[in-house]
Amino acid sequence: MSALAASRSGSPTPAIAVEGLAKSFGPVEVLKDISFDLRPGEVQAIIGENGAGKSTLMKVLAGHLQPSAGRVLIEGAPVRLGGPAEAEARGIVLVHQEILLAPDLTVAQNIHLGREIRKGLVLDDRALNASAAEALAGLGAAIDPRVAVRSLSIAQRQLVQIARALNVPHRVVIFDEPTASLTPHETEALLAVIEQIRGRGVGVLYISHRLPEVKRIADRVTVLRDGRLVGTQDAATLEPTDMARLMVGRDVSKLYPDRIAPAAGAPVLQAQNIRVPGYVRSASFTLQKGEILGFAGLVGAGRTELLEGVLGLRPSEGSVTLDGRSVRFRDARASMDAGIVYLSEDRKGKGLLLQQSLRTNLTLAALDRFTRGPLLSAAQEEEALSEAFREFDIRARRRDLLAGQLSGGNQQKLLLAKMMLLAPRIVVIDEPTRGIDIGTKEQIYRFIARLAEEGKSVIVISSEMPELIGLCDRILVMREGVIAGEVSGASMTERDIVMLATGAGEEEAALAAEGTSL
Repeated sequence: MSALAASRSGSPTPAIAVEGLAKSFGPVEVLKDISFDLRPGEVQAIIGENGAGKSTLMKVLAGHLQPSAGRVLIEGAPVRLGGPAEAEARGIVLVHQEILLAPDLTVAQNIHLGREIRKGLVLDDRALNASAAEALAGLGAAIDPRVAVRSLSIAQRQLVQIARALNVPHRVVIFDEPTASLTPHETEALLAVIEQIRGRGVGVLYISHRLPEVKRIADRVTVLRDGRLVGTQDAATLEPTDMARLMVGRDVSKLYPDRIAPAAGAPVLQAQNIRVPGYVRSASFTLQKGEILGFAGLVGAGRTELLEGVLGLRPSEGSVTLDGRSVRFRDARASMDAGIVYLSEDRKGKGLLLQQSLRTNLTLAALDRFTRGPLLSAAQEEEALSEAFREFDIRARRRDLLAGQLSGGNQQKLLLAKMMLLAPRIVVIDEPTRGIDIGTKEQIYRFIARLAEEGKSVIVISSEMPELIGLCDRILVMREGVIAGEVSGASMTERDIVMLATGAGEEEAALAAEGTSL
């Protein structure tokens, strides 16, 4: 039923709707004949694989892109949104998947940028900070509004971006992967805010690859595949496995590959008493050959900083041994030369050059393999790109795209292909599937398992506990700059990880001891 027909039939007039929407970039059609509507006070999830067209659709609705065909309707009336400012003026706000903040401005200045609070001719910093603090508290975020954004973690920046979007009057709020960088606690706070928004009669469009989260929050679910509408169904009629099957067109019920834990042997890598000023107080660990070792913990626990310290990406103290030999990595190139590669959680900011070609990104870390004397062999680079497309199932509309034009899942595959050109012995992957659809997750998990089967050692840092439990042989849990404990085998459960990450287990033990002494 079209939006206008729904209105005539007595149903509430949709807050926003699209009819026959299409969007092309040159000869490439990204969206094809999309029609759906969003009701006031409804949360509608938009799901699909990476590259299905979800973000493009949201950018059309928020005025960032113009449709090639079809129309957008607000409260039943056709509109042409000339840009994001016009969309915001009509009450449509978009929380982007990418972080779009000014890093050198404070948190409060970013939240109020373009909507500053003034006292006469000057900014009212006290009012700005108080308003920003209130907005962040509503999201359950304890972030100082006076600090510069560049000092924040990715998760904290995402919360600031959400607070900024919700700081304007809105009738439709579009969330594009809002919880991809958030901890479970932060996610809970955001979902509570969305419940409040829905209760005020605001329509919410919610893009997420976390299907249990979709099941919990959504009233209806719209599925896209390859730029086409698969359908819209009530969320109550769908389980996460049903959603996954609709997204990818096949059964993905078995997400994690079967593995046999490697036999104990001499450690490949040992880190002793690693200290990273401001982040890690003291941490020690070992990594076995063929092992997948997980690092869990809350945001700010020091997981990423610990590994960056070991690999020479940030100043650190302590000792590191590789195959029994003492080593000291002064920078990332030194650790790469030793056979250790690091895939950053910030693939857009640190892993890839978004404004460069796929070929340039792929070969950048291993240029010596593609040079003949002083010249770079374009033919060899093209051959390597073709091999990467085959081996890693990189899906691109054209080979001449820029890296930034790929979907998130294909960017992660390109980053994996780039680092594998170095033929590493140890692979460190930080948040390997953040913002990635379930079908691509399955592919990446199988690739990680294959690395271990080939005798390579893998370290996985992840905020998703099911991911760590399903993939790893052991999990080290960090809390406040130290390793709080290790879980493996039957104790590798979400409860045990949470107890170590939060310190709740120590509190329980202390209470038990106190009760015994009484």
